[in-house]
Amino acid sequence: MRISNYGCLALLTGFILCSFSTFSQEKYGISGTISDEQTGEGLIGAKVRVLELNGVGAFANDYGFYSLTLTGGSYHLIFSATGYQSDTITVELNSDQQLNVEIGQPVMDVQEVTVSAVKKDDNVRNAQMGVETLDPQVLAKVPVIFGEKDIIKTMQLTPGIKSGGDGNAGFFVRGGSADQNLILLDEAPVYNASHLLGFFSTFNSDAIKSATIYKGGQPAQFGGRLASVLDVRMNEGNLKKFGVSGGIGLISSKLNIEGPIKKDKSSFLISARRTYADLFLKLSNDENLRNSQLYFYDLNAKINYKIGDKDRIYLSGYFGRDKLGISGFGITWGNATGTLRWNHILNSKLFSNTSFIVSNYIYDINIKSEDIEITIGSVLQDYNLKQEFQYFPNNRNKISFGFNAIHHGIVPGQITGSSDAINAEKIPSRLSLENAVFISDEWTASDRINVIYGVRATAFSLLGNDANMYIFDPQGNLTDTMRYAKNRFVKTYVNIEPRLSASFRYSAAASIKAGYARNVQNVHLISNSTSGSPTDIWIPSSLNIRPEISDQVSLGWFKNFADNKYEFSSEIYYKAMQNQIDYKDGANTQANEVLEGELRYGIGRAYGLELYFKKTSGKFTGWISYTLSRTERKINGINNNEWYKARQDRTHDVSLVGIYDINDKLTLSATFVFYTGNAVTFPTGKYQLDGQTFYVYSSRNADRMPAYHRSDIALTWVTKKTERFESSWNFSIYNFYGHQNPYIITFEESETQPGKTNAIQTSLFRMVPSVSYNFRF
Repeated sequence: MRISNYGCLALLTGFILCSFSTFSQEKYGISGTISDEQTGEGLIGAKVRVLELNGVGAFANDYGFYSLTLTGGSYHLIFSATGYQSDTITVELNSDQQLNVEIGQPVMDVQEVTVSAVKKDDNVRNAQMGVETLDPQVLAKVPVIFGEKDIIKTMQLTPGIKSGGDGNAGFFVRGGSADQNLILLDEAPVYNASHLLGFFSTFNSDAIKSATIYKGGQPAQFGGRLASVLDVRMNEGNLKKFGVSGGIGLISSKLNIEGPIKKDKSSFLISARRTYADLFLKLSNDENLRNSQLYFYDLNAKINYKIGDKDRIYLSGYFGRDKLGISGFGITWGNATGTLRWNHILNSKLFSNTSFIVSNYIYDINIKSEDIEITIGSVLQDYNLKQEFQYFPNNRNKISFGFNAIHHGIVPGQITGSSDAINAEKIPSRLSLENAVFISDEWTASDRINVIYGVRATAFSLLGNDANMYIFDPQGNLTDTMRYAKNRFVKTYVNIEPRLSASFRYSAAASIKAGYARNVQNVHLISNSTSGSPTDIWIPSSLNIRPEISDQVSLGWFKNFADNKYEFSSEIYYKAMQNQIDYKDGANTQANEVLEGELRYGIGRAYGLELYFKKTSGKFTGWISYTLSRTERKINGINNNEWYKARQDRTHDVSLVGIYDINDKLTLSATFVFYTGNAVTFPTGKYQLDGQTFYVYSSRNADRMPAYHRSDIALTWVTKKTERFESSWNFSIYNFYGHQNPYIITFEESETQPGKTNAIQTSLFRMVPSVSYNFRF
């Protein structure tokens, strides 16, 4: 084919013009924050979408910040969030721009109630596996004990997250023990998340903005625990107007106050809660009960201040205490946390979050008689510096990187007494330094493939404290004693933790996901009780205790139906664990300077299937979850070195939740739970010596408690709802059919039939009705 010179010139000119056009289309960044128009608070997970570019958009981060990169031109940007009215803004993009947007008031149409705070099909699109986000609107409707809204109790109704049982706020995730869950409140670790021995959690729902739990496959910026991360964020305080809300219940009341310090510039939040069960004890005819103490209180506070368009400072804190005392015996425990956080937008592509965090946990046991008083206590103190950057190089990548440094100071136990007969004893503080660096990338590889990959590197250093350190052989025999100067580096453990998860969306409403994660834990809880106790002891990795390590692989299928009104997911997982810790038979764990000699070490494994079906919109919403799982340990020196069931092993776990909005004033809700009883060790024989009966035990955790099941119901009645004032009553019955679930089973000799041993079951609740009044203005 022959082309003339004019043709060649025209073709070359066209090519140059096309090339010039292609390369002259410069790209610009547009970024800012997406906030609630009514309160000014940043909206986590809000979405911005480009109307002209199908599929191009971005999600806001945990502080409401978003970033887009587009070629120059005119665009319509659609800003939206679940439960909010969308807003469309036209922009002329010819340079980098900052655009802060406030979305209109939440849509209150009953027909559109949802059970998720993210985009409706995000469960299919998102590459992250094993993650659950709790909507505060749902939290307010799920029935719980004493009518007190509870994040942790509601989380336990989802697959893979198992309740510790009545009277226990601890929970178990994918075979992990209770201490293998990292619980964060505004980035601060909470080491004991229970009130009144587990009947309540430490989280006052009126102060909570969001709660997300990652079941083992958490992003690289999280670390320090094997099983899960529960990331709880407090409300920031209303920047627009003052507001008061609260509730009055049968045994507790709460009050929440928030408002602007300077409108649209700074705000505050104060939320307080207290039980008054101890006041009812004063009415008793029994003098011991009248003098007893049984209460808790907690306080959440937060201040945030906008320095300018690019800087914002937050100061938040939590303080809570429990007091339980009767007949000369008392326990006090509590948490205190503080977080100072600075958000800074360096440019349209780079966001910075700097946090300084303090966390404190203490407990004291007080035993008093006419002649003597003994106090046993423990303290755990953390100082934490965390720096995280988020970089948005383009619309397909979101890169997070940074570092974290924590100084741990733990006093495992100390004993003091008012009598010379009591030898005061204080176990020296255990000091350590935990450092980490991390980087991860959320990569939209194509319209169908999403990948999250990253790595976390940790270095845990045991520090000297001018005190003895003991070395034991595998049988627990003391072999050497060492002593190091304070803050001298004694031993450092370095670990690399890769993380990877990916999703392939093979249709508009279905995807397959796979993931792998390695997690490392350097702070450990030593407990020999089934349900857990505030007096359980935290200790760091040491010369004897190596870091716990887990490797988890998971595979899942996610499918939505009927235009995302129904969601279904199934996940299978296998977790291999190293350096697992258990106590030897008859271990002494309280105020024991040579505690590590009582411990044994080995491996663990957990595997299971999780099924989850949700209805997300309409008058009737709710979900069904089912978990089939196995959790085992193999510890040297325990159970003849053979595999045995871990205490938290449960074969079956079923939860049903239903919420029905009868009309705009009445909502009926109900739950049903069933799960296999905990693995326990019951006696298999007995013998008598000097008139006393001694029991003989065989295999560790070879028996089970009876299966647990109960159903709860609740009715919420909105008595008044205007723009300025809202009030409602909540009526609920916990365990409404009165099943006596076992809390503990003990064995004792029969007084009427010599030689016969009776098993005595203790149950906490048969049926607990409650009523509470809630208001907001």
